[in-house]
Formats: sequence, structure tokens, C-alpha cells
Amino acid sequence: MKIIYSAILSCLVLSFMGCDNSKKMDGAAETEETEFKLDYEKFTLDNGLEVILHVDKSDPIVAVATVMHVGSNREKPGKTGFAHFFEHMSFNDSENVPVGANRKMIPEWGGSRNGGTWSDGTIYYEVVPTDAFEKILWIDSDRFGYMLNTVTKEALEREKQVVKNEKRQRVDNAPYGYTDEIIRKNLYPDGHPYSWTVIGALPDLQAATLEDVKEFYREYYGASNASLVIAGDIDITETKELVQKWFGEIPSGPEVSALSPMPVKLAETKSLYFKDNFAKLPELRMVFPTVENYNKDSYALQVLGQLLSGSKKSALYKTIVEEKKLAPNVGSYQNSSELAGEFIIRVRANEGVKLDEVKVAIDEGLQNFETNGFTDNELTRIKAELETQVYQSVATVLNKAFQLVQDNEFAGDPEQTIKDTEIIKNLTREDIMNVYEKYLNGANYVMTSVIPKDTPELAVSNATEATVWIEEVGAMAANEEVSQGAEAVYDKTPSKFDRSEPDYRAAPLLKMPDVWTGSLDNGMNLYGIENNELPLVNFEISITGGHSLDPAGKAGVASLMADLMNEGTKTKTAAELEEAIGLLGSSIYISSGSEEIAISGSTLARNFDATMKLVEEMILEPRWDETEFNRLKQELITSLKGREANPTAIAAINFNKLVYGANHPYGIPTNGTLQTAEHITLEDVKAFYNNLSPKAASFHVVGSVAKSKVENSLSSLNKNWNGEQIAIPNNPISENEIAGNLYFIDVPDAKQSVLYIGNIALSANDPDAKKLDFANEILGGGSSGRLFQTLRIGKGYTYGAYSRIPNRMDKAAFTISSSVRANATLPSLEIIEEMVTDYGPGFTEEDVELTKNKIVKANTRAFESFGAKLGMLSNISKYNKPLNYVDKEQALLAEMSLEDFKATINKYMNEKDMVYLVVGDKKTQLNEVKKLGKNVIELDIYGNKI
Repeated sequence: MKIIYSAILSCLVLSFMGCDNSKKMDGAAETEETEFKLDYEKFTLDNGLEVILHVDKSDPIVAVATVMHVGSNREKPGKTGFAHFFEHMSFNDSENVPVGANRKMIPEWGGSRNGGTWSDGTIYYEVVPTDAFEKILWIDSDRFGYMLNTVTKEALEREKQVVKNEKRQRVDNAPYGYTDEIIRKNLYPDGHPYSWTVIGALPDLQAATLEDVKEFYREYYGASNASLVIAGDIDITETKELVQKWFGEIPSGPEVSALSPMPVKLAETKSLYFKDNFAKLPELRMVFPTVENYNKDSYALQVLGQLLSGSKKSALYKTIVEEKKLAPNVGSYQNSSELAGEFIIRVRANEGVKLDEVKVAIDEGLQNFETNGFTDNELTRIKAELETQVYQSVATVLNKAFQLVQDNEFAGDPEQTIKDTEIIKNLTREDIMNVYEKYLNGANYVMTSVIPKDTPELAVSNATEATVWIEEVGAMAANEEVSQGAEAVYDKTPSKFDRSEPDYRAAPLLKMPDVWTGSLDNGMNLYGIENNELPLVNFEISITGGHSLDPAGKAGVASLMADLMNEGTKTKTAAELEEAIGLLGSSIYISSGSEEIAISGSTLARNFDATMKLVEEMILEPRWDETEFNRLKQELITSLKGREANPTAIAAINFNKLVYGANHPYGIPTNGTLQTAEHITLEDVKAFYNNLSPKAASFHVVGSVAKSKVENSLSSLNKNWNGEQIAIPNNPISENEIAGNLYFIDVPDAKQSVLYIGNIALSANDPDAKKLDFANEILGGGSSGRLFQTLRIGKGYTYGAYSRIPNRMDKAAFTISSSVRANATLPSLEIIEEMVTDYGPGFTEEDVELTKNKIVKANTRAFESFGAKLGMLSNISKYNKPLNYVDKEQALLAEMSLEDFKATINKYMNEKDMVYLVVGDKKTQLNEVKKLGKNVIELDIYGNKI
């Protein structure tokens, strides 16, 4: 069975707020594609639940995914947001599972879990080690069929606050956050299932009653309205029996009638503008109504989106970016859903650009496309790139589960992608031009001009001002004071089986992948993992240096150099290089980080040698095109200006500046600031290029390629790339003289406050580094951590709260971060302060055992993906770790005593040593945070004292 990417579901799992499908699935693979079998067995339980099983024994893990055929399109006006809200409610309690266990126990078993809601459906999914396989069937089936009796009014009110925080974080406190709502209101008529956003209206949510929730569950959460996929290290016969046991008694539920497609037509073009409180750059979107998913025209529209903007040869890119220099990029894509579809053109322009100019440029680009069409190579490239994306999309057990469950529930056939692939492979030039004429040329559309609030003159002329409902966050209201409340009182649903928690199965054996090593004569070290499951290879060349070598006052040179090296070679223009890479179905991208330059990419195994030749050309023969340099510099400035609109970015940047100081590389963003960017010249970039030496480089490769093949493919690079060892400067970190201070940055009318709390801790090379990582697990390690459990689950103040210590060559900062409801800023700070103060003294033997169990179990799935394997090789090469370092780290964990944990916490997580930063609304929150009793200092968004 040939596999193709389930673009819609995979995007929607990541975010219910929207998805650019065209960037994931834009064409068909070449006719030479390798066939890949994804065997499965499908059966239906008596209650109507359709079940698909797939065996994959490459890792000792199991993925479970359940899709409910109910999204926001099943809601009613006045009761919007229910599908997404019910997804949240489903993770709380159920009859046979302890209170709060779903979010807490699964991570403690070494697993991960999440869910997502979009316009058409809801998904729940988990990945666990094999010893917890039956446990996950128990907890998943109980959530599905046995949760309704446990819902209390207190739980309902608490989850309302969590969902509100999610909306504030993703919509209200984000630039361009209201655009989707404006488009939906104006593209779809009142009452159309897509005329409201997935998250819905907050007044609808606040008004939801316990009976509303129960009614929604009874109507849609029956077994016959779902598909279940189990994939991984399973036995088919045994799994069938377990599925019957745990899921067989779930009621079928009422029949849920299929919805017929409801495409829309616009009688006129609508032009609207919105003054955005957070946006720093003007943005134009044009949205054309099109067709639903699986409609024959949807496939040609997907390819059309890529042809219009997906390459440097595309008509919109050439006109808007290259010729008129109005924006750093342009996007166009088809977004098909179950009932209707949209074709979207999106341009976020440079600062101060009038959107009238952008609109004229779009029209010119479309006219150029209409007149000149596209080349055969462009279509071939799109189809070639898809084949690689296809294999990447099934490189993990969970992604295989996603594909099978998506196709089964929404197409009625787990093999629907075969049909999709054939359609796309056979698309012709005529098919693509036909959909252009039918849906874009001369058609009406909705156009939005979202502009910074103080620059209405940038909007398209004669646009009508759009209105949206904006929440006012005042003092904490009575209905915002929430808690877990008492458990519900009810009679348990009868069952033929004992529905108590099953025991663990035999512990899975953790086996690190075999790593081969080598070196080239030019000094580059080689690290590889051969994996022949897929005909795919992922690679990375890591060169020590990066941002840490930026010249004083010119932060961002390394980043700009890396970007420019992607823009052509001596013999290839940027467009020609892009096409050469794409025709191989490969990707190659050069980037800069804090401590290294990385040349990374992926390729089909059969094209590894040809891809390495292009990598060599990019490294050794950069084009240094001045026009491209000027474009990239303007793109950088646009990006840096846009960053000023993001409260989370403001917090992260200024926290680093506070703890490291303004002169340390870690205290300055990797891509610099507006001030440093202005001074960078092309000569600076060329000079920095001399820092790229093979003696500071490591080559990491994972996939279907042997060591001998890698060495042979790199022989030319070995011969032609030479250089001396590069000295990395020592950048001392100043002694912390700001511990105990609280810094406040004003973002007027912010609905949330972004909190960053922490201090400099240690380097990844420090013997205590893993000890600190282990010691943090109980406090802030995911949804089972105390920060998350208290601030989100217990109080409903936030959508998430975590703490972490990143890996760095120099000392990294231990950091606690969260975005909390504005009027919960002070109580959140008080909780964090108390929690950190009491963490060491209150750490118990039970916490030690829980930490050990959780981390050891999680390691069974730590190296499944190609990306995770590359990360493992990077850790070995960068930090000089032994090839079996994970085994050694687990041995270190096993030896840690309660005293070791306490000593680590006291040394690196001492509340008295921490710096506090709050980014929020000064008008309502500054006086509140002063009540915390710390020395409060105001800063502007650049970190300057006011």
C-alpha cells in the first residue's frame, strides 16, 4: 500500500486554530517511487466502533488514536465552542479512573497524550511503552464511554477558565489572532457550520450548563460515531480480545447523520480592515470560496496553491517579493474541510507598506500566472517533493495511526490515500488552469486588511471596519474563582468486566540504536544510525560557532549568512538551486543557532549521493548575491519588527537579557535586533563565512544508508573542504546581582500576563546537568508536573505551565514559564514562589521513585523518530558523550538518593536566586505584582529601564 500524507488531520492535531494544508501535501510522487506497505486489519464491534490494527515492532511502544466524527460544524448558534470544550472535559475524570489521572498518570507511565478539535472532528491520542498497553486501553475506553457521570459543576466551571486562557493565549493576546473570526463571519452566511471559530464565542462558553454538556455527549459520543486505531508492538489476536473487553460495552449512541457538502458563493467581494492591538506589520488576506475535501477539484487547487507561491519561480513570489519588494514572502494554499473549502492568499508586508500596493501586486502576479502558466519542471518538482513527505509522514507509530484513523473516519476507507495519490499523479496542466478559472479568476472573495492599531491608513482603500467581540479582563470575578470541587456522586455503570486499573505487563527492553562513527581526512567527524524501515535519509552537518561568533554590535551576522547560503551557488541562482533540490524530492536548509551553524535536510535514499553533491556546492560555492542579501536583510528587519508584537517573544528575549547581560551572546537574540541588523553588510557576511571549518564540524545521518555509502558520498567534500580549527571565545557570565527583583514590561490591554522566572544554572557538560534535569521532573515536567497540575488543573489560571533546563555548551538558565489570565497574575506568582520555596524541603522518597519510573519508561519512546535519532547523535558529538550515554544516564538516575535530589534542588532551584519577569497590562497589573513584596523595576519592550 502506498502512503501519502494525511495533511488535514496532522495539521489540525497540532492546532485547532487553522492549517496551511498546501505546505504539507502539494502533489504526487514521481512514478519511480518506492512502494511502502502499511498493513492493517480492520473490524467492527457490535456497537458500531470501527477498529483498525497495525503491527510495528521497531520500538517497544503502542499508539492509540480515536477520532470522533464531531467538530465545531455540529454546533448551534449560541452554543459554539462545545466540541472543543468537550474535548477538554474528556481529559478530566471518568468512572473507573481516579480523579485527575488522565493528565497525570499517562506521563507517569512514560507515555504522552493529547487531543485536538477542528471544524469537522475531534481526536484523542496516546503513545505508551508496551508494558502500559492495557492500561492505556483502560483509561482511553473509560474516557470514551464512562466519563459523563463524573462531570460536576465545579469541573465544568474550572475547564471554562482553561479554555478561556487558551483563547486568550492563541487569539486575544496574539497578533492577527482575530483574523480567522473576521473571515468566517463574512465568508459564510449566518448559521453555516463554519461561520464561527472552532474555539467559539466566550459568552457561549460561559453560559454553558451541565445539561448542555451532557446533551452534547449523548448526541455525539457514541461508539458508532468513531474510529479507533491501535498501532505499534502488538499481537493482533490478543489486541482484538482486549478491544472487545474494554470498548465493546460502550453504547452505540444515536445515529449521527452525515452532513452534505455546503460550499458557499459570494454575491460580492467584501473588503474589511481591523486595527490590531498587537500587530506591528500590515497583513492582507484574500479568501476565495471553493470546494470540500475529496472533491475532485480540491486536488488541483492544492497544486495550484504551490504553483502560485511555493517557489522562487512562482508568479506571486516573483511579483510581490522579488520585483516589488513589498514583503519577505507570500503564501497561497487550498484549505478543504468536510463541508466547504477556501483558497487563501496571504501576505504579511514590510513595515509601513500600504496594502493597496500589495493588492495591486497580487493582481499582477495572478495575471502573470494566467498569461504565462508554469513550467513542466515546477509540476515535476511538486510531485517529487511529495514522495519524501509521504515517507516522513509515516516515520513514527503515532503518525501511522493518524493516517489510518483519518482516512477511515472521514473517507470510510483506510486506503483512501491510494486514490488521492493517483488523482494527484494524473493531474494535468488543463486541470490546474481549469480550477484557476473556476474559483479565482474574476471570482468574489473576502479580503482582510489587518494593520497596526495606529496606522489605519495602511488598509486597503474603502475597506469597511470589521468588528469582533473583545473580552474585558477586570478584577477576578466570582465565576473565575474555581477549584476541583467535590467528586460527583453517582451509581457506576454496570459492566461484565472488572474495569479497575490493569497491572503493568512485562517491562519493555530499552535498546539504544546502534551508532557507527568515523572521520574524514579534513577533520569532520561522522556519526550515523542505519535504519532501513523507510527509503529515507535525514542528515545534518553541525559546525561549532554560530551566533557565539557574531562580531560585537553585529548580532545576526551568522543567521543572515546562513540564510544567504540558501540563496543560490556560483553556478545556480536561488530559483535554480531550489528547483534542483526539489526535483530530487530533497530538502536542504542552512541555519544558525546560538552555538552552531547547521546544514540539515532529508532525501530519498536513492538520491542521497546527488543531494550531497548539492550540499557540497552550497557549502563551498556560495553565490553572495547582493540583491538576495538586500532582500534577506529587509526580511530580517520585517521579522524583527513583527517580533515586537508577540508578548511571549518579548518575555523570552528580555529574560535572557536580564540573566545573561546585554553583552553575552545568550543575552542577545540569535538573529539580532533592529539596531544590530541595520549595521550588517554583505562584507560582514563574507568575513563570517571563514568560520566554517570542517575541523569544527560533525556529520550526523539517520536512515536507509550504510556507513560506506556515506563515506563515498562525502569523498568530494572531504577533498575540497578545508579549514583551520576555529577558536570559540570565552564569554564570562556576570555574577547575578538582580536575584529577587521583579521586572515588569507593559503590553497595554494584554488579556494575559507572560511569566518568566529563573536564573543561570549550569552547562550541559556539567556533571550535575542530568541531575538537575531529573530533579525538575516533578516540578515542571509536562502535564503531570506540579506547576501544570496546580495552575491549570487546580486553579484554571493558565493553559500551561512548565519549567526546564536546556542543553547548552555554556551555562543555561533554569526557567519557569507560563501565560496566565491577567487578573490571576498575582495569585499565580504567589503560587510559583511558594511552590519553588517548598520544593526541596518537601521532596520525598515517593517523588524519587516516581521520577525514576517516569523517566526510564519515557526513554522507550525517546528515539523513535528520525529527528530524535539525529538529536541523539548531536548529543554524542557536541557534548562528547559515550555512544551508550542513555544507559549511563539511566544508571546515574538509579543511583540518585533523596539527598542527591534535595542537594541538586537547593543548589540550582533556590527561589532566593531567581529573577522574575512579567509581561502584561501595566494599567491593571503593575500595582498587583508589587504586592508580592519584591523589588519591582519597569522596563520597556527592549529591556531598557523606564
